Amino acid sequence: MKRRLVLLAPPLLLLPPFLAALVGALLAPGVLHPARRPVSSTAVGRADQMLARVQASRTEMIVTSADGTILRGWRVTPARPNGDWVELFHGVSDNRAGMLGHAELLLRSGYGIVMMDARNHGASSGGIATFGWLERNDTQAISDALFQTAKPHCLFFLGESMGASIALQSAAVDPRIDGVVAESPFADLREVSYEYAGLHLSSWLGRTLFRPAVSVAIGRVEKEGGFLANDVSPIKAVARRACPVLLICGSEDRTIPLRHSTVIFNAACGPKELWCVPGAGHSAALGAAPAEFERRVTTFFQRIHQRRKST
Repeated sequence: MKRRLVLLAPPLLLLPPFLAALVGALLAPGVLHPARRPVSSTAVGRADQMLARVQASRTEMIVTSADGTILRGWRVTPARPNGDWVELFHGVSDNRAGMLGHAELLLRSGYGIVMMDARNHGASSGGIATFGWLERNDTQAISDALFQTAKPHCLFFLGESMGASIALQSAAVDPRIDGVVAESPFADLREVSYEYAGLHLSSWLGRTLFRPAVSVAIGRVEKEGGFLANDVSPIKAVARRACPVLLICGSEDRTIPLRHSTVIFNAACGPKELWCVPGAGHSAALGAAPAEFERRVTTFFQRIHQRRKST
């Protein structure tokens, strides 16, 4: 019996790290290479119907980022421009059409809209998604292109989930951004990895039982992506520049729970607001409370506009 246990001991001891390596290897590709959703003719049709309702017009926008990535999307002009522009940023595995509801409410209030597919999403090129590391350069290139033909009085960013995290990180390095609305952002890439590894039940599972797998996955992501996970960090970004932020999260968000928005709010060094939407899930605030969403977002933008106007 003892001899059998001695023989079994080495394989049993090697099993956990082997499983961690296996699971980590399976997780890593999904981080850098999320599923891509093409911009379908149906989505374009829905966009044109929305634009007809608000009497806005769109033009194709193609931007080349610093590393040669081609970004594609739309520049939308409202019927009665108020002089401000908003760049919209969608979530992971989505595309620009996922932000049509946000675009409609902003166009009604006279905001010009830029809605692009993120790199490695929709119709844009790019071999990997980096959740803010390379996307910060993309947003700068998009803003450069906008400023070549428009003269925004104020430039705002609005994003959800991955897009919210990209917006916050972009604002830390681009002083042209006057304010950010961020719905359901993650605090940093490593922390949100624990949420996903914990199957959205508890980040505790990701930090404990599945931590070895997360460590392997993060290591592979860093090696292939050419960046450190700790550097993909909205929580660090908001502490770097005093840009006004409106953080939004659903009370029932199990994908990226409220605590991520809370720690970002606490770290922000500029004017800040946090709105927890009762009963809303992940990136679902607009659907759960449309009138209040519109009121809070437009009031946030208008307050910044008036502050800029008086200086």
